[in-house]
Amino acid sequence: MPTKIGMVSLGCPKNQVDAEMLLYTLREAGYELSEDPALADAVIINTCGFIESAKQEAIEETMEYIALKKEGRIKKIILTGCLAERYREEIREEMPEVDAVVGIGANKDIVSVVEKVMHDGKCCRFGEKCELPLEGGRILSTLPFYAYLKIAEGCDNRCSYCAIPNIRGPFRSRPMENLLAEAEGLAARGVRELVVVAQDPTKYGKDLYGEYKLAELLRNLAKIDGFRWIRVLYAYPEKITEELLDVIASEPKVVKYLDLPIQHCSRDILRAMRRPGSRAELEALVEHIREKIPGITLRTTLIAGFPGETEEQFEELCEFVKTVRFDRLGCFAYSQEEGTPAGSMEGQLDDGTKAERARIINEMQMQIMAEKNEEAVGKELLCVVEGYDRWGECFFGRSEADAPDIDGKIFFTAENKLAVGQFVKVRIEEPMDLDLIGVVTDEHPE
Repeated sequence: MPTKIGMVSLGCPKNQVDAEMLLYTLREAGYELSEDPALADAVIINTCGFIESAKQEAIEETMEYIALKKEGRIKKIILTGCLAERYREEIREEMPEVDAVVGIGANKDIVSVVEKVMHDGKCCRFGEKCELPLEGGRILSTLPFYAYLKIAEGCDNRCSYCAIPNIRGPFRSRPMENLLAEAEGLAARGVRELVVVAQDPTKYGKDLYGEYKLAELLRNLAKIDGFRWIRVLYAYPEKITEELLDVIASEPKVVKYLDLPIQHCSRDILRAMRRPGSRAELEALVEHIREKIPGITLRTTLIAGFPGETEEQFEELCEFVKTVRFDRLGCFAYSQEEGTPAGSMEGQLDDGTKAERARIINEMQMQIMAEKNEEAVGKELLCVVEGYDRWGECFFGRSEADAPDIDGKIFFTAENKLAVGQFVKVRIEEPMDLDLIGVVTDEHPE
């Protein structure tokens, strides 16, 4: 009987792509993959370790599998991903039940790691961060109609609050010809929605070609038969070029959606974050994007309670949210991360203040989104079917305004049975909290 391997992948889509590559490597080596990790011989927990909440999730998940191991239901536990890379010694000391700790630079060695632990050996394997494999086969873990395309790895931005450069290493793009070949393979497998990801997609190509190449990449991806939607996650404001906006505006396959990781609007806070810009510059950029691409969905993330943030600066952030009225927004309480410049700054705010400020922003945004959902009533939206809700006796899916696993859902009824991955036209009839309810008007739109 071949050894059964289970996988639990936490965190962002980039980490999910790494997990898919690990699974492919193990299957090619003859291991059997278990759909239920709790029924496997060995479980790989591909962890996130970006901020405190992600670390806690990874720890809690690991403790659940440690309990299963003590019960004799699984034999081995292997930790990979960002938490494993970031807290090598701490995991070994505080979680002796973990059989292997594998840094991202040692993902290529996963087969020998599994072989070692299955023969009753402990294993800690690390390599240079730049040795993380960026090319290779994948076993897709998403719904079959969409997939992520990781175009680069690492980050050079060195924002003062962020541990990613220390965990993932410097920014490095993948060659365009490799990306196009992978994308063609995904399209041939039935992928209709391609989601382009990286820590900093807007910097794509700068290291290889001496200039930003995201716009050119999108144009080439749009030429591939099979894709209906091509989505870009994360566009750093200072790297958004006119060429990129032109491609989004003119190319039908590139969805009118951008996620701008702004974090704050106060010039002083942005400088402390080691980020460019100001409130006036950000508002002007958003206005320009909306003029250039009418109807675009803009998403952002904000950080409340950054060290030294005054009441006045927080109020400025609130006014910014009210003025700009982003379509999607998530505000997070600042997470003090060791090893980052902001982690040792003076003026750290208490957890209660940070949490309360994040709550205020999120509640403001919920009201804005509720108003925008009311405006959607009566409109017809192109949606992709994700499944059937037996409880609500209706189908559900997303429009191009909703990124997978990030944004909301649209629930809709139809006269006939719909297939997962099918595109349909839905007339919106009413909002439901932050989601929408509608009815299918065209089951086979052009």
